[in-house]
Amino acid sequence: MARKETSENPGRLKQIALTYKMTKRVDPKVTLVVAGVGIVTFGVLLAIGFWIGHPIFLGILGFVLAFLAMAIIFGRRAERAAFGQMEGQPGAAAAVLENVGRGWSVTPAVAMNRNQDVIHRAVGKAGVVLVAEGNSNRLKGMLAAEKKKMARIVADVPVHDVIVGSGEGQVEIKKLRTTLLKLPRVLPGAQVTVVNDRLRALGDLMSNMPIPKGPMPKGMRMPKGR
Repeated sequence: MARKETSENPGRLKQIALTYKMTKRVDPKVTLVVAGVGIVTFGVLLAIGFWIGHPIFLGILGFVLAFLAMAIIFGRRAERAAFGQMEGQPGAAAAVLENVGRGWSVTPAVAMNRNQDVIHRAVGKAGVVLVAEGNSNRLKGMLAAEKKKMARIVADVPVHDVIVGSGEGQVEIKKLRTTLLKLPRVLPGAQVTVVNDRLRALGDLMSNMPIPKGPMPKGMRMPKGR
């Protein structure tokens, strides 16, 4: 057990270091902000400790709370930096959907056109959510076709659609997870399973695409969208 813990710690420390480097590159002020939060938190509690006559107890409490506050602030800024790097990148929405949390089943790339506008599907207690990324004008037609397909298969289930982007009526990538979690839960768990089974029978774009054996032929193009 001790050997296993020893082998895991360097991995965690390395991950934290990589996260810090990534965040520092996007957010140069992260060190000053996190350190400032820790110093202020510790200083305030220590001052209160001297004022009420318990500097040691409040000092220890201040150290613990300062560390906690620093971890929270660093986590938020690291998350913001990660979303900033993902913004506008193909497949960013799929990456966020995969980490929405328990209770959601995600199928990336259920529809795509030759311009690489893509629609992903998430199924949960809120119903079916179609998440699209790409050109909004082209995506409207793709979403309409996908929603028509959903109506034939799961007619009694709510189907929501979201276009990821920074334009009017769109959802920023950093707010995608929150948007899904705020949707009203209207389906019981058993019905979610039934809906998932029906939709899985359709497969997705990648599983339905015929892939030849051997090396990929040169000049092969993506299939045209609807």
